[in-house]
Amino acid sequence: MSRIKEFPLPDLGEGLTEGEILKWLVNVGDTIELNQPIVEVETAKAAVEIPAKWAGQVSAIFHAEGETVEVGTPIIAIDTAPGAGPVDEPAGRPAPSAESLAAVTVAPAEGMVEPGMTGGGRTPVLVGYGPRTTAAKRRARRTDGSESKATGGSESKATGGSESKATGGAANGTVTVDRPLAKPPVRKLAKDLGVDLFALTGTGPNGSITREDVQEAVRPAAPTAAPVAATAASFGPDREQRIPVKGVRKLTAENMVASAFTAPHVTEFLTVDVTRSMRALDRLREMPDWRDVRVSPLLLVAKAVMAAIKRYPMINSTWAGEAIVVKEYVNLGIAAATERGLIVPNIKDAGRLTLRELADAMTALVTTAKEGRTSPADMSGGTFTITNVGVFGVDTGTPILPPGESAILAFGAVREMPWVHKGKVKPRQVTTLGLSFDHRIIDGELGSKFLRDVGAFLTDPEAALLAWG
Repeated sequence: MSRIKEFPLPDLGEGLTEGEILKWLVNVGDTIELNQPIVEVETAKAAVEIPAKWAGQVSAIFHAEGETVEVGTPIIAIDTAPGAGPVDEPAGRPAPSAESLAAVTVAPAEGMVEPGMTGGGRTPVLVGYGPRTTAAKRRARRTDGSESKATGGSESKATGGSESKATGGAANGTVTVDRPLAKPPVRKLAKDLGVDLFALTGTGPNGSITREDVQEAVRPAAPTAAPVAATAASFGPDREQRIPVKGVRKLTAENMVASAFTAPHVTEFLTVDVTRSMRALDRLREMPDWRDVRVSPLLLVAKAVMAAIKRYPMINSTWAGEAIVVKEYVNLGIAAATERGLIVPNIKDAGRLTLRELADAMTALVTTAKEGRTSPADMSGGTFTITNVGVFGVDTGTPILPPGESAILAFGAVREMPWVHKGKVKPRQVTTLGLSFDHRIIDGELGSKFLRDVGAFLTDPEAALLAWG
């Protein structure tokens, strides 16, 4: 039995079908431990670190950083018994080299031993780590004669005219070479520079493409140099830039389109004097127990929402076709703008938290989001969302409902403005709230009362807490 095991990209939750390799945390030849993080992957919901399923030595890395990989596709090969001598392969089949393993993908075939299986049957695997049950999708093959197949230890011609040996390292497996022979760092360099590897002739071992080959292709003197990729940071010769829609942005786009054309949106606005709220925050910051706590106006907005939902539970509900599901718990979503796009992680059961606990939870949520470490679980199950557009200097907006939620509140910038206070025009701290809601669940009266109560809380938080409990 082969001791080299292929590690497939696991299902990271809620039916995700693919992920993008953001960063490899190990290299070929590294010795790794069980559950050691080996790769950072971005899914449609979050960037997560994936731990190793086995201890051993990294034999090969199949996909470069920046590649999108389907769930169940092998991403790395691990020698689970390094230093134990030659790999136990069928007679006549040599052990694969790191270069050849990195250049092939293994297609499941009849009789093939898949990850999580032994010769006598299937062994238990972790959730999402087992073999795929559907056929893998593959890119269209080249039809110019450069494509070839290799099984066992037979010699084949790899794309580009160079010869290489590829075994795949799997018993009775069918191995197909559908991309040029190059190491992952070289593939990443080619992607960054916009170089088509199929157009290059490798000068490395076994005809593999080297870093120098890629760099030579983009030198000005080279007439066949490929144009800069449209995904690069600069614009191309046509003065246009193409940005792939994937990951968080792809999921956000799909959700917003589905929400906008499924739930009938209504948006109401309310401008309120929040001078007392701003003063209350100043007093809070001066308290010894709060000096190390991040205190922002958003904290009081969140508290106001929690208090208003207790008075109007229907705001915290979901349309389920034949029924409206009203939820006692409040999973409070906070929209966060990150380098990967807009994400909406939520604080579980936020209604049960004290003001200090809510402040700590919000700080942790925002910090984790900015660092790209938000887990898929933290972005699932939201029941009400706040989007703080005020941090961008915007007065308010008409936010689109997150799928499954019936209301979302936009919190605008707090500005000093002339305001009639106690019969006189005075400079006061003022903000504008925008509440979008699902009109199937929330009618104008309910939405207006909820927004009014949130505004009343922010106008005089001390009085609201005393009156509402």
